[in-house]
Amino acid sequence: MSNSVSVKVSKRYQIAMPAIARELLHIKAGDRLLVDVQDGVIILIPKPDNYTKATEGLHHELWESIDANQYIAEERGAWVNLPKE
Repeated sequence: MSNSVSVKVSKRYQIAMPAIARELLHIKAGDRLLVDVQDGVIILIPKPDNYTKATEGLHHELWESIDANQYIAEERGAWVNLPKE
């Protein structure tokens, strides 16, 4: 959303979700939202039904230039050379 929308907090500390936000995020009655507070800002995030599916492929661009097999081999090699306590 590029435009801010004002909502009023009720006596029961409830707010109504603006239609534009519901439409853009496909939020329906009964859906759950995650509430996150960061540096004095409230962030509402639709709670995914499946966290694995929701994060699938996240930051895939970090691995585009890396050979996964070589990376794993290097990591395993580092385990062998760990200092003994």
